Amino acid sequence: MSKKATQYPISKRPIGVFDSGVGGLSVLQALRRELPHEDFVYLADSGHAPYGERDDAFIIQRARAITRYLLQGQPPIQALVIACNTATAAAIHLLRQEHPGLPVVGVEPALKPAVAASRTQRIGVMATRGTLASQKFNALLAKFDGQAEFICQPCDGLADAIEHANESKLIALSAYYIRAIGQFGLKSGEVDTLVLGCTHYPFARAQLQALLPAGVQIIDNGEPVARQTRRVLPQAASAEHTGQMRLYSTGNPQLLAQAAQRWLGLACAVQTLML
Repeated sequence: MSKKATQYPISKRPIGVFDSGVGGLSVLQALRRELPHEDFVYLADSGHAPYGERDDAFIIQRARAITRYLLQGQPPIQALVIACNTATAAAIHLLRQEHPGLPVVGVEPALKPAVAASRTQRIGVMATRGTLASQKFNALLAKFDGQAEFICQPCDGLADAIEHANESKLIALSAYYIRAIGQFGLKSGEVDTLVLGCTHYPFARAQLQALLPAGVQIIDNGEPVARQTRRVLPQAASAEHTGQMRLYSTGNPQLLAQAAQRWLGLACAVQTLML
C-alpha cells in the first residue's frame, strides 16, 4: 500500500468501479443499493471501447492503467470492482497478484443462478466474443457440464448500441440475437432462462423481455457482485455518511452523464481523463 493511501482512513476512501463504458452502471446501481453509505468512483474507459472486441494484451494494459490511476487518487480507493465480464476474464488474476492489499471483485456470467432457476435446463447466454472465448468463462462453463445445455451467443455491436443509446440498432440486434439462440419457452427442449453476460446488457432488459414469451427469466450479475463487495470491504463507512459519487470518462463525457441520469437518476458532472 502506498504512503499516500495510509494518509486516509480506510472508511473514508471510495470504492472504485470501472468498465469499458457505461454498462458497468448496472453494477454500480446494485452496489449503491447494497452499500448506500459508501463513496464510489466510476471510470468509463469509453475512449478505448469496446473491450469485447479487443485482445487480452490490450485489455490487461487498460486494466493496469486504470487501477494505478484509482490507487493514486485523493483519496485512493479501498476496493476495486471490475464491472466488465471481458476485463474480469482477462485481467483480474494479474491485478490481484500486483495489488495484494487491494480487494478486487470481478463479474462473471451468472451461470450458477441460471442453472438453479431453469426448469427445461436449456439456457441462453448473451455475451461478448471476448468473454465467450476466455479461459475463465470456459472453466466456469465446465463446472456445469451435464447440469444444463448452454447456448452461447456472441453479440457483436450490442454493447456499442447501448453505449450510444442507439434505440433502433439496439432493438434490431436484440431481435437478431434472440432468434439466433433458438426457441424460447417453458416447454421441454425450449430455452427458459437467459443470462446477460455483459454489464451493458441489463440496460436492454426491457427490449429483450418484450421479445421473449411470458415466464422466460432474464438473469444478470449485479446483485451477487454487490453482496461480494460488501463481504470483502475492509471497513464500512459510517451509517451517518451519505455516499458520494465521482464519474470519469476517457471518451465522450456526455455519454456517461446522460446514461447516469437516464438509468440511475444521477445528475453528476463527468470529468474527462487523458489516461
